[in-house]
Amino acid sequence: MTVLRTRGLRKQYGAGAGLVRAVDGVDLDVARGETVAVMGPSGCGKSTLLHLLGGLERPTSGEITVDGRRTDGMGERGLARLRRDRIGFVFQAFHLVDELTAVENAELPALLAGRSPRAARALALELLDRVGLADRAGFLPAQLSGGQRQRVAVARALANEPLLVLADEPTGNLDSAATLDVLRLFDALHRAGQTLVVVTHDPRIAATADRIVEMRDGAFVDQTVLSQLPDLSGSLGAQG
Repeated sequence: MTVLRTRGLRKQYGAGAGLVRAVDGVDLDVARGETVAVMGPSGCGKSTLLHLLGGLERPTSGEITVDGRRTDGMGERGLARLRRDRIGFVFQAFHLVDELTAVENAELPALLAGRSPRAARALALELLDRVGLADRAGFLPAQLSGGQRQRVAVARALANEPLLVLADEPTGNLDSAATLDVLRLFDALHRAGQTLVVVTHDPRIAATADRIVEMRDGAFVDQTVLSQLPDLSGSLGAQG
C-alpha cells in the first residue's frame, strides 16, 4: 500500500530573475513500512520538500496524496487534522515546550487528538520507555541532554500513532554519542514497520533506510535501493 505519493511537486519563491525553484518536479512514492532517506547539499530543497509533504507549506503546483487523500488542495483545518491524526514530525531543533516535562511534552499530541488525560499519560509513559527515557519522564527539557531531548521529540511524534513520520535532520544538533542513540532508535522504528521519510546529511542514518534519494537544485537526481546492497545495519551496533 502506498502511504505517500507526489507527482510533479513544485515550490517556487520570487519571480523573474529572482525566481527560486526550491522543489522542482518531484515524483515520490513511499510504501507502508518503508523508510526513505533524502540526502543532498544544504539549500537543495530537502527541508522544503519535507514541509510540503507534511502540509506545513503549500506547493506552487503538483499533487500530494497521503493515505489516499489529496492534500495539496486541502484547507487549513483539513491540514491541521491530517497533521494531528496521521503525521508525526521530528525536527532538528527539537521544538519541545520548555515549561513542560518530558512526559507532558510526549503526551501533547494524544491530548490534542482527544484522548483522556489518563490514556494520554499512559501512552506517553509507554513511549518514553520505548525510547529509553522512562527514568526521565519528570525532567524538563533543560535538564536533558541533546540526545535525550531528541528522543523525547521522537516519543511525541509517535504519540498520535501516525501513519507517517517526517524527520528533518534529526541528528543535526547532536554530538557523536547522542547521534548513535538516535540512529539506533530510528533503525528500531524502521524494523518495527513505521513509515518514515528522513531528511539527513548523515550517511549512517541513511544506511538504516530502504532507499536513499539524492536531491540537487530541487529535483531528485539519483536513487539507491539499499536492499540490493550488503546489509549495513550491523555497523550501528559495532560503533560506540
